[in-house]
Amino acid sequence: MNFETVKRNYDRRLWTKQMVKMAVRKGIITKEQYTEITGEAYAA
Repeated sequence: MNFETVKRNYDRRLWTKQMVKMAVRKGIITKEQYTEITGEAYAA
């Protein structure tokens, strides 16, 4: 799993913001990438 996969799943509405946030916690994507994907700043 990588940034492209997370973004694609979010864009297709297969993933929620909570799921993207979990990807940050697991180290799959960065906080900056979370913002790029969701359009919102990452808040723990």
